[in-house]
Amino acid sequence: MRIANLSGRLVLITDDQARAVDVEEASDGRFGADPQAVYERWAEFRSWAGSAELPQGQRFEAAHLGSPAPAPRQLLAIGLNYRAHASESGFEAPEGLPPVFTKFATSISGPVTEVALPPEGHTDWEVELVAVIGTRAERVSEADAWSHIAGLTVGQDISERITQLAGPIPQFGLGKSFPGFTPMGPWLVTPDEFDNPDDLELSCSINGEEVQKSRTSDLIFSVPALVSKLSAVLPLLPGDVLFTGTPAGVGLGRDPQRWLAPGDALVSSVEGIGELRQNFKG
Repeated sequence: MRIANLSGRLVLITDDQARAVDVEEASDGRFGADPQAVYERWAEFRSWAGSAELPQGQRFEAAHLGSPAPAPRQLLAIGLNYRAHASESGFEAPEGLPPVFTKFATSISGPVTEVALPPEGHTDWEVELVAVIGTRAERVSEADAWSHIAGLTVGQDISERITQLAGPIPQFGLGKSFPGFTPMGPWLVTPDEFDNPDDLELSCSINGEEVQKSRTSDLIFSVPALVSKLSAVLPLLPGDVLFTGTPAGVGLGRDPQRWLAPGDALVSSVEGIGELRQNFKG
């Protein structure tokens, strides 16, 4: 099952991924139009969507899609979760607990956007697999973790490195939360749609040049491990967003270093989900 945010309304995406069914209309008002609100009733919604007689739906443009989780109460992001990325960043691979930071919700956007580059900045790219929580997770085991996940989507943890690394301690939250720095989409795909949700290819390119490519099976902390470790510290709530980390190939780790520039087109994708498209302006 795929759900999406189409012009601010919750929709189901048809099997050919070309049409959208408005959930509020198809359910006769049983479920509302708010894309974020559905996670509070996720089990009920899944049951309805799995048995409902749905109309054909309407064709849509990707530019009208928003984030499938546009207003999470918590947005947690993981650092250094691929060994090669930890190495290119000058750090040892983490053990025990993964590095965790937050991105602020005002930076969230949809899958097809134009992003203004901060003046005199060093703006970097980080493609990531993103998990959205479907049922409250508190002190859950790895074995049970997937049952708490509504689905997976594509994310870009766009990062302004000067702001991020300024001051006596890093400013991860601020450096990664400029407007448009958290695109997600194009939709949320439930875990049952994948042959193996723990092994998906992810990649991104700039102006057609591939700059990152890896598989989520290379994660140091898998999606279930992250849910288990995080939920041991704090409850993960329905609709919360978890950025799981980026593989090697970011601009910061290159020699010479490389940054996004006005006119650049960034395309980010995850196998079985889809892609994001960000164009940058000065």
